[in-house]
Amino acid sequence: MTSTQHDQSPPESFSTAGLKEWIGLAVLALPTLLISMDMSVLYLAIPRISEALEPSSSQLLWILDIYGFLVAGFLITMGTLGDRIGRRKLLMIGALAFGAASVIAAYSTSANMLIGTRALLGIAGATLMPSTLALIRNMFHDDRQRTAAISVWMTSFMVGMVIGPLVGGAMLENFWWGSVFLVAVPAMVLLLATGPFLLPEYKDPNPGKLDILSALLSLLSVMAVIYGIKELAKDGWSVEAVGVLVAGLVLGTVFVLRQQRLTNPLIDLRLFANVRFSGSLVALMVAMLAMGGLFLLLAQYLQLVLGLSAFEAGLWTVPQAVAMVVAAGVVSALAPRIRPAYLMTGGLLIAIAGFAIFTQLSGGDDLALIVTGMVVFSLGLSPMFVLGLDLIVGAVDPARAGAASAISETGQELSAALGVAVIGSIGTAVYRGQMADQLPAGLPPEAAAVAEDTLAGALHVAAALPETLGAELTTVARQAYTHALQVNSLVGIGLTALAAGLVMVLLRHIPAPNHAATESADQPVVSKADSH
Repeated sequence: MTSTQHDQSPPESFSTAGLKEWIGLAVLALPTLLISMDMSVLYLAIPRISEALEPSSSQLLWILDIYGFLVAGFLITMGTLGDRIGRRKLLMIGALAFGAASVIAAYSTSANMLIGTRALLGIAGATLMPSTLALIRNMFHDDRQRTAAISVWMTSFMVGMVIGPLVGGAMLENFWWGSVFLVAVPAMVLLLATGPFLLPEYKDPNPGKLDILSALLSLLSVMAVIYGIKELAKDGWSVEAVGVLVAGLVLGTVFVLRQQRLTNPLIDLRLFANVRFSGSLVALMVAMLAMGGLFLLLAQYLQLVLGLSAFEAGLWTVPQAVAMVVAAGVVSALAPRIRPAYLMTGGLLIAIAGFAIFTQLSGGDDLALIVTGMVVFSLGLSPMFVLGLDLIVGAVDPARAGAASAISETGQELSAALGVAVIGSIGTAVYRGQMADQLPAGLPPEAAAVAEDTLAGALHVAAALPETLGAELTTVARQAYTHALQVNSLVGIGLTALAAGLVMVLLRHIPAPNHAATESADQPVVSKADSH
């Protein structure tokens, strides 16, 4: 299959990235960092948004959640659309929309207006994520260069999520709440100004017709599943949450059955027959399941147990971000000489050590211990995410890279939501069980109910109690939360060990990029020209 890079490009086997491509990668990495920041930067602004716009509790939840829902829901459609109309074109459209929506969101005058602009940001974000990763697949044809490029891309994404609260805190200390949305605007302007010159255009030369019904089914199914999972995590079992989740699964089944019948499906299901693609995807999702559930608990531990301000908590995530950058560089250096399964498994074993550190938390002076644990498990998980993504996008024909990256990102969104639901529910059950057994005597029934529900509720109640009783309740609640985090860390160890096992079973046959010989099973199912 031939590609169209500015109309024509040499066959990819003769293609080696030069300075232009590496500068183009920097242009792609910056918006990737800022898009991921947009997922977490808003949390610190919620008190000021509540004061300024006076949203109802329902509106406040939609302000927080609508962005992630629509990013996840539109990823598959936008990834496939980029394959059809051109990835650079879709990236430019998305950058323009994201920048404009960011400005409108910053100056929203009502809760409904902010919900609407957050929805637009989510749709625009869904156009940017698969386009950036797919363009990397087109710009870096050499396996070793592509691994290095994806490590930069993945590091940008992960660092953005980690430093989002830090940047948000810094902005809120100096500006109004809307300023957190304007951080992304300069990057979008830079992308629009330089993208046409630095980034190649690429699209599937034989894309077929876009099936609108498939796009609608994928959108509704993914959004329904994530909404159902989030509701179960937030409020426990309910008829509404289970009903929405089941409806999403039914729509997803209908979507899959429709793809099998279409001549030009939205997703080519033959991709999943390639163990390089499907094995990497499953292992990535399991690793994300372990990480996604623990991230939320760690952020609350820093603030509610150790008593740090939101900004101080953000500052202590900087070592974790540095660890991700270092790990990405090490992975890029080692990848040409070591089989990816060995690197990923070794990293996952290091991540298990990081989770094990969290089982030693005491609920007291734990800052050094928790920062060390965050650094260690970030170092360990980086090879899985970098090499897993590299295997996924390298397993497919360049014409399908947008769809493949969208499938990967959708899977990770689902896993992150499921991680919050499952690990969060386990932690909540452990917390409530220990609180029910150890609540101090003399608490009014209403106060006891609030304290048993969440740590934040217990601390709020404790502040209104007499000093001795309040201090006792605070100690009990923080110990219960610490125990919950310890249990969740054990769950994380189990999931990470499962991911390591999957990697070794499914991917151990894949050679390092510098090995000339590759087994036929390694070849992309839908490509005749993607051998290296």
